[in-house]
Amino acid sequence: MSGPFRRVVIAIDGPAGAGKSTIARRLANRLGFTYIDTGAMYRAVALWAARQNVDAADMHRMEQLARAADIGFEPAGERVLLNGEDVTADIRSPEIGRLASVVAAIPGVRRALVEKQRALGARTSVIMEGRDIGTVVFPAADVKVYLDADTQERVNRRLRDFRDQGEAASAEAIAAQIQERDQRDRTRAEAPLTQAPDAVYLDSTGRSIEQVEEEILKLVRARITNGKDFS
Repeated sequence: MSGPFRRVVIAIDGPAGAGKSTIARRLANRLGFTYIDTGAMYRAVALWAARQNVDAADMHRMEQLARAADIGFEPAGERVLLNGEDVTADIRSPEIGRLASVVAAIPGVRRALVEKQRALGARTSVIMEGRDIGTVVFPAADVKVYLDADTQERVNRRLRDFRDQGEAASAEAIAAQIQERDQRDRTRAEAPLTQAPDAVYLDSTGRSIEQVEEEILKLVRARITNGKDFS
């Protein structure tokens, strides 16, 4: 694909385990857009804080870390770089995932990373996924999708993720973590998880990756290319 003549932003929001990362990465590869996993940015800050023994309760210091962090993605979002170091594997541990959920609720951290996310989106066409992309980061995004799935489906997906990473986890523990994460995401004071009024709601429960991908591509074609094939 040669790409559109203007910068395009596709925002995909939704809860943990809804399939955002998988779908966003596939779409970015298909469209030739840059894929930005904003959750990985919060995990990177959480990792740096853990390494520096910074208490997440120290909000001022956490904001300083978030602003100082040099976070990049290459290629096509497959690798996450923190201050030039490949931390792709390190940020995916369960401990960092739990800490990232706490870090993401800190207002100063969110403001710092939103600035970085907007800067990334200003450079090229992007598919950005997270919790507040269509509501806060890019409220004027060309296409907004709120991707959801029922709790059991999300638990099963997380189980598969952990097993693929060689991590042991029980369905009960994962369900509890998802419930805790949902509660924190939806009730935090700064940029809570919510569906943007103009976002298209997609339930991925029982649907294949390919089906969800095609549904979003239809939206892209309808809103950006007047129905022409975009791939």
